[in-house]
Formats: sequence, structure tokens, C-alpha cells
Amino acid sequence: MIVDIQLSSAHNDWPVLRDAVLQAEADGYDTTWVLDHFDGTVFDKGDRDVLECFTLLGALAEATTTIGIGSLVANVANRHPAVMAACASSVQRISGGRLKLGIGAGADPSTPWAREHLERCIPLLPELADRHAAVVHQIEVLRTIEPMPIIVGVNSVALASIAGQYADGVNIRLSSPHSAGYLAAAREAAGDKPFDCSGWAAPDDQASREKAYELGLDRLIIARLEAL
Repeated sequence: MIVDIQLSSAHNDWPVLRDAVLQAEADGYDTTWVLDHFDGTVFDKGDRDVLECFTLLGALAEATTTIGIGSLVANVANRHPAVMAACASSVQRISGGRLKLGIGAGADPSTPWAREHLERCIPLLPELADRHAAVVHQIEVLRTIEPMPIIVGVNSVALASIAGQYADGVNIRLSSPHSAGYLAAAREAAGDKPFDCSGWAAPDDQASREKAYELGLDRLIIARLEAL
């Protein structure tokens, strides 16, 4: 199983992140993943605005040479579909083809995760079906630019099925009691095509690590959402 690492710009600024990713590259991690948020205080002990996702990915692309770089996940509500495509295309060209683009449907407007959008007057689609349709549309737009793996972060069977049908991979939160069901739905929808199945877990979450092996995941993403 491939092991990746996710680091947080809600807790660390650029010099620390750059050095940590360079160390991860030297240590042999396959890919490093970054956040796509605005207000870092939505995370436990986050204390700063998050570095913009694609700006950070471009900087990491220039600072590194071999490690993959990815978003976990880029919220389709944060940018016009054409803008996200232009951002992803730019990072893919700068990195020499090392981008893995994780995307997600975003939060329901009534949830605490929506606060950072509501405070910035960024509209969120109220209906789940419409948020899922936005993911499908974003994938369709992304297919018109430089090829790159597109992974969908899911928290429902419906979105997992969309990931299997339209994307190149799925990402699940291993601590979710429904993670096995999400994974099964994605794999069924993907059929026989190549399809990357990943799960993320906290560094000290041994139960989730064991579940990753039990589920036969292709990659485990260790999410270090803390100050380094």
C-alpha cells in the first residue's frame, strides 16, 4: 500500500511546509496533499488563514522534484469550474505532470463547515443533488485540459457512486463507520477500469490504519493537521 502525507497550512506557514514536504520527499512518501479552505480556525487548533490551495501547490511543484502533489480536496464551490480547471492545468504544467487533483462537493449551508463561506458571501448550493451535479460538471470541464488523476472525496454512497462512474479514484475518511460502504459503492460503479482507492487517517489512529489494510486500499494518507 502506498503511503502519502497531508500537511496543514491552517497550522503552519510556507517555510515550515516547504521544509516538511522536502523531508517527506527525501523520506520516500509518494504524494503530499494540501487543504482547500479559507479560515484555518475551522480546524482544531488552526490559528491562521489557509494558504490558497493552487498557489501552494504551484509553490510546492517548484520546490520539489519527484514527490506527487495533490489537493484533498478542492471544493467545487470555491471557484468557477473554468477557474479550477485553469488552476489545475497551471499546476500540472509547472510540476511536470505530478498533480493528483482531489475534489469534493462541499458542505451543506446549515452545517458548521459552511461558516467560512457564509462569512465571505460565497454561495453554497442547498440541495445535495445539486452539489453532486456540480462535482460531475467540474470533472467534465477538467477532462478538457491536461490529463491528471481526478479523485473525489466522499461522505455518502451517492457521491461514492459518482466517483466510481466519473473519476479516477475515491478518498474516504477511515474513521467513518460508513467508510466500507462508501468504498464498495465506488468500486462497484468503477467496474473494471483502473481506480485509485485511498483513505485518510490521523497519525495516531491505529484502528484506521488497520482498516485501510482490511479494505484493501491502494493508498493511505496520513493527515498531520497540526503545527509541525
